[in-house]
Amino acid sequence: MAVAPINQVRRVLKYALTKIPPSKICLGVPNYGYDWPLPYVRGATKATTLGNVEAVQTAVFYGVPIQFDETAKSPWFTYWQYGVQHEVWFEDVRSWQEKFKLVREYELKGIAVWQIMKLFRAGWVLLDSM
Repeated sequence: MAVAPINQVRRVLKYALTKIPPSKICLGVPNYGYDWPLPYVRGATKATTLGNVEAVQTAVFYGVPIQFDETAKSPWFTYWQYGVQHEVWFEDVRSWQEKFKLVREYELKGIAVWQIMKLFRAGWVLLDSM
């Protein structure tokens, strides 16, 4: 599933707001994705972490379309490598924008980017514009 599906982020945020004032909450925004080999086996399958740009490069390399899950508001795609199917979920400007909207909607203190070491210029441009 998505790294931070917006429907679940909203659910957790609504609960947090019953305990913490919005002025003290920074919404965590992931700056990475996961590449899962399939089939997934609980406790055994391990994903590879990749940056948002690296995820797009992977889709381009394998020539597969990037989908967008409207419930999670997150991009994803699948590809095959060495006879193993992979499913990749990551963040892009569309998914970040949905999270930024929550900050305004609930008048939160701001955001905190998790995994700042992966360059995601488009995300920073979006943040600057908002």
